[in-house]
Amino acid sequence: MLKQYACLPENSRGRIHPEDPTPYRNEFERDRDRIIHANAFKRLQYKTQVFVNHEGDHYRNRMTHSMEVSSIARSLSKTLGLSEDLAESVALAHDLGHSPFGHAGEHALNECMKDFGGFSHNAHSFKILTNLEHKYAAFDGLNLTWEVLEGIVKHNGPVINEKSYEYVYEYNDKHGLDLEKYSSAEAQVASLADDIAYICHDLEDSIRAKIVSYRDLEELEFIDKYIHEVRAVYPNIADNRLIYEIGRKLTHHLIDSLLLQTNRNLKSFKIETESDIRNHKRQIVEFTPSIFEEVKQIKDFLMRKVYKHHEVAYVTLQSQNVVRKLFKLYVDNIELMPFSWRNMIAENNLDSKMSIIADYIAGMTDRYAIKQYQSFFNLSFANKGL
Repeated sequence: MLKQYACLPENSRGRIHPEDPTPYRNEFERDRDRIIHANAFKRLQYKTQVFVNHEGDHYRNRMTHSMEVSSIARSLSKTLGLSEDLAESVALAHDLGHSPFGHAGEHALNECMKDFGGFSHNAHSFKILTNLEHKYAAFDGLNLTWEVLEGIVKHNGPVINEKSYEYVYEYNDKHGLDLEKYSSAEAQVASLADDIAYICHDLEDSIRAKIVSYRDLEELEFIDKYIHEVRAVYPNIADNRLIYEIGRKLTHHLIDSLLLQTNRNLKSFKIETESDIRNHKRQIVEFTPSIFEEVKQIKDFLMRKVYKHHEVAYVTLQSQNVVRKLFKLYVDNIELMPFSWRNMIAENNLDSKMSIIADYIAGMTDRYAIKQYQSFFNLSFANKGL
């Protein structure tokens, strides 16, 4: 049963382009289906999470990550009495704007765009949903509900003085997203489901890739404790099963903490309505303080041991070089871009040109970016076995 502070689809603030309701899906379910059928969503299966897409079949990519986030978000929302469909839609769409090669590609694009507003995958996700998807005859974008769009743009909280959000600010001026306020509880759930998924699964993938050893994990006392607990019951457990059990225990641990603290907050802050969530001075959905510190420790561990590991760093450097070179290539030779993209550039407008080039590259999959790089520069993309 949904709580009074949940976002009900029948109370949605609606869509920019009004549409007749369907008899078999609510408005948030329609949004979910549109996201799943979007071309940008299909491309996520060939975009990096941490390990470059072509390096292994069992490492996570942006699509599997998004599906895992949506699964966690649905479970959390159901337990909290929130709209599962809204949380799922936000979770599925939150990474649509990621460039090829994950955060490495994003950093390179942001550098290329530093004199033209920068680049943010969150803002680009919003641009895809409201403009860059060209599937429908009546409108550009997916014409999603206000609540889903709000959840995407506020993935990291209220939007205040974000340099790379120029497109978002222009949209907000016309349609109003209450950028200075917090998002719905469902969107907050999706945001922390993202944290839970990526720290658990990046840790799991890094062990599988032998970037991190079990000895390395000893510095994380709570993770080391899980290892001993599992081995006490299954002394001869195979590594592949142990890896999974660690991730499983950590996921449950974080979910339990989030549910405990969020329910405390809802009660202590006397949250009664959807507006109470948005107008509160801080986020309602959060971990307990002690687990929040554990999450910080894991993120720090992943940064030091995984994201800055020399083999990951090598491929990161290669990936960023691909993005930078492609960007400069299109700046100097705009005729190499497809007509459909070139026609979107405003005449004699450098800002428009740079923005469209960034949009075009951001839409590439890892393998397409590598293929373009190889075709133009006739160089191989070295395989370091990650």
